[in-house]
Order: sequence, then structure tokens, then C-alpha cells
Amino acid sequence: MKKSRALPVALRLYRGASSAAALLTPAWLSYRVRKGKEDPERLAERRGRASAERPEGPLIWVHGASVGEISCVLPLIENLRGRGYEVLLTSGTLTSSKVAAHRAADGVIHQFCPLDAASFVRRFLDHWRPDLVLLAESELWPNLLTELSRRETPVVLVNGRLSTRSAQRWAKLPASARALLSRVDLCLAQTDEDGQRFRALGSERVEVCGNLKFDVPPPAADPADFAEFTEAIGNRPLLLAASTHPGEDEMVMEAHALLAEQIPDLLTVIAPRHPERGSAIVAKAEAGGWAAAQRGHDELPAPDADFYVADTVGELGLFYRLAPVTFIGGSMVPHGGQNPIEAVKLGSVVLHGPHVENFAEIYTHLDTHYGALPVRDAATLARTAFALMRDPDLRAQAVAQGLKTMEALGGALEHTLRAIEPYLIHIRLQYR
Repeated sequence: MKKSRALPVALRLYRGASSAAALLTPAWLSYRVRKGKEDPERLAERRGRASAERPEGPLIWVHGASVGEISCVLPLIENLRGRGYEVLLTSGTLTSSKVAAHRAADGVIHQFCPLDAASFVRRFLDHWRPDLVLLAESELWPNLLTELSRRETPVVLVNGRLSTRSAQRWAKLPASARALLSRVDLCLAQTDEDGQRFRALGSERVEVCGNLKFDVPPPAADPADFAEFTEAIGNRPLLLAASTHPGEDEMVMEAHALLAEQIPDLLTVIAPRHPERGSAIVAKAEAGGWAAAQRGHDELPAPDADFYVADTVGELGLFYRLAPVTFIGGSMVPHGGQNPIEAVKLGSVVLHGPHVENFAEIYTHLDTHYGALPVRDAATLARTAFALMRDPDLRAQAVAQGLKTMEALGGALEHTLRAIEPYLIHIRLQYR
């Protein structure tokens, strides 16, 4: 049983400040609605007001911040549902809620997570009363962990990740870090390095289980959409730039211009990390004299289109299947990179920039075995993409090495399920 622990000064100050900031929540949420970052029909959920009833029986709450975290816990959730557990899935972004709606197992309840103000968290927990909480990666919110500890609700951090930079920041507040991490019953870290960082900051129980992302099945593609898009592009060669961030679209356009000198009928698909940027990317392309079409407007690429902006949610599976080469964004700007696993599993050779620290382990393994290739700028992106697109044997070798790497790194789902099994048995016994 957990014991109530006194909070250090920094966390007490945080609790007071977050309670005061809660008064500004309506204005802040309205601003996010205008920016297209919140669902105006579900704003009450962000204040802890449920829009669904709690189901009877054992309830497991699984939380992931955004698309990446939600995607990695979906196989875990499917397993839990298959064993008869009710599951509440929460996330914090509009895009992740759409992914959950498309891909979560039948019967999973989705809610937006409450903002981390004590009153919102208490309201949320009073309604849902979870028997077990699984937090993905690094979702360590002070008010949430404090309230769960007071209710003696077990908390497991799954797919735990803690970057060097984050660990250094927490190390400046050692008492706060220890107070929070001591309220996590079990930390299931992705790597030995993550585990060491969690232990150094105060995690009392740490196991290394691997990265759940390696066990996520590749995203599906709607057969009708696949047929329609394939017919629209015909035999045109396709280059995909996936999960791009501001500052990368221009680089992709520059690379396209260089490639088009050698491949005149090239079509470049840009799928921005945040779909709401779609119209701005189209405008940028057209300002540069390029012809562009936008999937968010239900357009298909015309024969003379240079760029196709895929500003929709849940359709990367379609484009990974069609693109022989994919540049994974968030890596040419200092963001830390985006997940390359889905592209690799669907047979698209991954290119990436130098900023991949958020997925350092994955890219290190891929690069070492030539299952992915680093590029520095538009020129090296164009040159490497051209070599791969013109040499099927070279491309096949890279695809094979990528798939081999994925297979070697799998197994985290099995390890995670084994680690949480005692908690599952315990909550089952409670309802007998």
C-alpha cells in the first residue's frame, strides 16, 4: 500500500500555481479551439467532466500524450480488451483522438485527459475510479500522481522514456523528481539508459522491457483509397516526406527541384506532422511556382501536380505503401525526429536528418545496419533519394536490413504484459 508522502516546496508551489491557472482555463481552451487544437464539443473533458459513463467491473486507464504514445499502446490495449478488461484511453491532442477513434480496439472509451489542476484531476478520478493506471513514456504530471497516490491507485509507467536533456532538468530539482517517481509503482523503461536515468532520479522499481513501438503493427490502408490514389498517379515515381515540421517543407521543395531535373514526372507527397499546416504548405508551394493538390480538400493529384499535401489523419499507411523512399521529418530541424518504424515495416526506405535524439536507439540500429540513411540538407536528400529510386537492388537491400532490424528489436509487448500481470490478477480478485 502506498503511503502519503509530503511534497517538497517546488511541488507545493506547482500545485498552488496550477490551481490559480485553472481560472484561466476557459480563455486558454477557447484560444486552442481557434487554433484548431481542441474539439469544441469536448472541452468539458479537459476540466475533468466525463462525457461517458464508467463501465462496470475492473477498469484500466491508459494514457498517452499524443499520436506516437497512443499508437504504441494500442496493441497493449487490444490485449487487455481481449482478456475482458474495460479500458479508458486518454490523450491530450486532437490528432491523437482521431487516431484512437480509427484504430483503438472495440469497446475502448476515449476521453481527453484533464489538465493538471488538482480540481480537474479529482473530478476525473471521482468519476472513473480506475483500478490500474498505465502512463505511456514520460507522462509524469505532479497533480495527477499526487491524487493517484492519495487514492492508493497503482501506477505503472509503460514504454518509459527519459531523455538526457529531461533527466538533467529534473536533476536540478532532485527532491521533486524523487517525490514524483516514488509515486510510480513500477517503471518499465525502453532502454538500459532510460532505466538508469529513472533510477538516478528516484524510481524505486525499474525494469527494462524494450520499446513497444517495435511491436506495433503497421498502419492499414483503405483498399478503395489505395486503388483510387494508385490510379491517379499512374506510373509516376513518388517521394514521401512524412511528419514534417515548420522549416522542413522548404527543404523538401528544394530537394524536389533538384530531383525533378533527373526525374521530370516526380510527385512529392508532404504529410505534415500537424495537419492544420496543410493549406500553408500548399500556398508555399504555389508561391514557388509549383502545382499542388491538397488531400484535406478531397483533391487527387493531377498529372501536372508537383506536390501533394496529405493533411489528413491516419493515412500514412497508404503513402508508405506507395513511396519507395520516405524522408522522416522532425529531423532536419532541432525537434528530435519522428518515429521511422511504420515506414520501415511497410517497405519504404527511410532517410532522416541529424536531429533524431528522441528516437536515438532506433536510428542508431537502423543506420548501423543500413536500414535507414542519414542526410544533411536538400542536396544530400535529393542525391540519396535519386540513388535509391533508380537502383531497385540497392533499395531492396535497405528494405531487407530495415525489416531485419525491426524483428531483432521486437518483444517489448510480451515483456510489458508479463510485468503488469500481478496487477491484473490483483484487480480481478478485487471484483470477485
